[in-house]
Amino acid sequence: MNRNKNLPLTETVYYILLALIEPAHGYLIMQKVEELSEGAVRLAAGTLYGAIENLLKLKFIKPVKSEDSRRKVYVITEEGIEILQLDTARMNRLIDTMKKVLKN
Repeated sequence: MNRNKNLPLTETVYYILLALIEPAHGYLIMQKVEELSEGAVRLAAGTLYGAIENLLKLKFIKPVKSEDSRRKVYVITEEGIEILQLDTARMNRLIDTMKKVLKN
């Protein structure tokens, strides 16, 4: 099986992509990530905007028009959804293997 060079995603990137299933601006992304991770992941602005820059380069997210010209809004792309699904499948394989080994 060929491995995707962008996997595994970091926990932060995973949650950012998941948060961008619906369009969101920076502060809303930070709130969604904290909510989705049940408080386990809290993003600083610098971390978020560095991740956004990288995700834009990889074409996993794209900017979309916003009613408020002061805020940049982003949404996940098809490529982003695909990488999110691939990483979820990778994690599920890890969990399945652990269960087999521990016989749970």
